[in-house]
Amino acid sequence: MGLTIGVDIGGTKVLGGVVDTAGDVLVQTRRDTPAQDPHETAERIIDVIKDLAAGQDVEAVGIGAAGWVDATRSIVQFAPNLAWRDEPLRDKIQQAIGLPTVVENDGNVAAWAEFRFGAAHDADDSMVLYTVGTGIGSGIVLGGRLIRGANGVAGEVGHTTMIPDGHPCGCGRRGCLEQYTSGNALVRFARADARARPEAAVTLLGEAGGDPDAIQGPAVTAAARLGDPVAIGAFEQVGRWLGVAFADIVQTLDPQVIVVGGGVIDAGDLLLKPARASYEEQLAQRGRLPVADVRPALMGNLAGVVGAADLARMR
Repeated sequence: MGLTIGVDIGGTKVLGGVVDTAGDVLVQTRRDTPAQDPHETAERIIDVIKDLAAGQDVEAVGIGAAGWVDATRSIVQFAPNLAWRDEPLRDKIQQAIGLPTVVENDGNVAAWAEFRFGAAHDADDSMVLYTVGTGIGSGIVLGGRLIRGANGVAGEVGHTTMIPDGHPCGCGRRGCLEQYTSGNALVRFARADARARPEAAVTLLGEAGGDPDAIQGPAVTAAARLGDPVAIGAFEQVGRWLGVAFADIVQTLDPQVIVVGGGVIDAGDLLLKPARASYEEQLAQRGRLPVADVRPALMGNLAGVVGAADLARMR
């Protein structure tokens, strides 16, 4: 199969591209997402696909949706940042454009892109992706296949419990990994420590206009790069918990590679260095047994487009 279209749908944007068999995006386009109107969101997706398909010999469409997708890869059962509830998205798109369509969770499509063409392209068996952004996204590949589970919603590692009765999570549970390793967690750690030790957060507070409650993620990264102890400490806390999560997934699945993506990975070794140190400490008793290599993601913002297009090709 030749060219396919991948569309990545989030709470703010619909990003689409025509993708070849090597994972290269030949042309792309973007629209805003009318997140509160399911009908308008579907129409926006259809517009993007029609624009991309014009003059191209496209054979199928893949869609990465930020929500829970059923096992048939056709219905978005729930999307936290969109108004989709049991939305028959695949059928709507297929009827409108006349091309075979696959709908998949956004974490899964990003994981597939990194496995096929990105940071884990040399792995022939398995990989786990953690996307560290506002929350934690994830995707699991085992035996060269995406793991979707009986109901299509496997791999939500961000909502596994790290601390029983810990910090409340938006999913309704407490102590989830997402509450200790996400961009939101980074900001929460930084604000709390800046309040407790303002004398150690001079640079960070300067980035935030002197108000701990005004601290945001970019300010934490900027201050950490300038050596601010509180900002660096916030990254160390996030990295420590991320390393614990890596150790848990290795003990459970034994993947070849762990890939870390998402907006927070832009901080580079500020996050990865403490994460790797924690990971190694957690697995010290594994001795000489091989463990998964930890790598930064390579596909960037196009991971969802490329992964969705490739899954459509392989449907």
